[in-house]
Amino acid sequence: MEIHAEALLFDNDGTLVSSLESVDRCWTKWAHEYGITAEDFARVELHGRPAAEIAADLLPADAVPEAVARIETLEVEDVAGSVVALPGTLALLAQLPPERWAVVTSATRRLAEARLDEVGITPKTTVAADDITRGKPDPEPYLLAARRLGADPARCVVFEDAPAGLASGRAAGMRTVALTTTHRADELVADVIVTDLSAVSVQVTAAGVTIRTGA
Repeated sequence: MEIHAEALLFDNDGTLVSSLESVDRCWTKWAHEYGITAEDFARVELHGRPAAEIAADLLPADAVPEAVARIETLEVEDVAGSVVALPGTLALLAQLPPERWAVVTSATRRLAEARLDEVGITPKTTVAADDITRGKPDPEPYLLAARRLGADPARCVVFEDAPAGLASGRAAGMRTVALTTTHRADELVADVIVTDLSAVSVQVTAAGVTIRTGA
């Protein structure tokens, strides 16, 4: 498939990089510290959602701010040696002009930048949990990224691995490319589904970026 776009918007964890082992390790420790049972923890959707929303699902409101600060600290301290670039990521981003792409993540800016720095990715534009009032699946994060890039949302393409992120992109009126890095293909709703970014090629044009996808 071929898609013409003004800008490409990438989720981070599970799309550009993988930090799944670190995430599991840190959140398991966090849940133990706050006395959250495995059963309660299993009922909450973790992937692709801001930590503040996850904590709010599990804890009293007055405990949420401190709990969010704690999970951020745990995850930042665990970054070294725990984050890898997913296949195709570095090669694809190297072809894109800085003004044509952004990272749109549910992580805090501090955590997102730590993970990106670990694999040598330095986006010009990042939208993080600190920048928004409503996280994915709300369209706010992706609409904000399009606005910061000066791009028409209808001519942006979202790359995501999580249902919440894909729903956010669709709600923003954007085309979506799903990666099966953390979910099965039958769990994902998108215009195109690929294994990872190694199945995506780009050509930069005067009008933007032409995207071609394989299997």
